[in-house]
Amino acid sequence: MSKPRTSDDVCENHRTQKYTLSENVRRVFWLFGSMLFRITPRPCFALRRGLLRVFGAELGRGVRTYPSTFVYFPWNLKVGDYSSFGEWVLVYNLGRVTIGNRVTISQRAHLCAGTHDYRVPTMPLLKLPIEIEDDAWICADAFIGPNVRVGARAIVAARGVVVKDAPADTIVGGNPARKIKAREA
Repeated sequence: MSKPRTSDDVCENHRTQKYTLSENVRRVFWLFGSMLFRITPRPCFALRRGLLRVFGAELGRGVRTYPSTFVYFPWNLKVGDYSSFGEWVLVYNLGRVTIGNRVTISQRAHLCAGTHDYRVPTMPLLKLPIEIEDDAWICADAFIGPNVRVGARAIVAARGVVVKDAPADTIVGGNPARKIKAREA
């Protein structure tokens, strides 16, 4: 059993340097870049791809994002060819988020590549990766947690909460997500 947190632990957490100077500078510039991203007309996918690339995202051909898509740190995002993000997708990518080819991230999905280590009283920030492999589909309102891999051709059902790897060619759903069935060809 861990010891209870104290106000000293919380203060130590607040004093901890969570980002490098370089990251903080990029965050300030991205604040302004993201405002421009948000006001782009809906059909201007190429313009939004360009903005994300300027801020360090690695994007393949034909990637589609909408103005309401929120990418926390573009420099921690790698996306393969012809993948798409629906309206109001949140990519909280403190850690690296890697998305394969032809992946669909449906509206209001949340990719969360950061958490805190609850086992340590100061709860340090953990920046853990997410990987979503080729041809996967993350359905509406789904949550993908840190340090999770969604296998090729896997489907995460609407509102599914994935906190452990989802194997290739499976359909998972629920909270926490469990295998529903195999994905058929």
